[in-house]
Amino acid sequence: MNKSQLIEAIANHAQLSKSAAARGLDGLIATIEATLKNGQSVSVVGFGNFEVTARAERGGRNPQTGVEITIAVTNLPVFKAGKALNA
Repeated sequence: MNKSQLIEAIANHAQLSKSAAARGLDGLIATIEATLKNGQSVSVVGFGNFEVTARAERGGRNPQTGVEITIAVTNLPVFKAGKALNA
């Protein structure tokens, strides 16, 4: 399912116009992004949790030169599904 199909499904389910459903979905995504960028988590009971985790520093290799490099710590968004979604 792509974004336009999701918007159509939301519009049908909630009996909204497609433009209203699109604004709602865009607002949800923007809110989750902003919350994760602030280092906080978003929890939707029954659905799951969006969190930020730190990937540890690790070694790597430059594929062009073969020189070993150190890859810095990075923060990654993670989704953990809730019990209702795992069924």
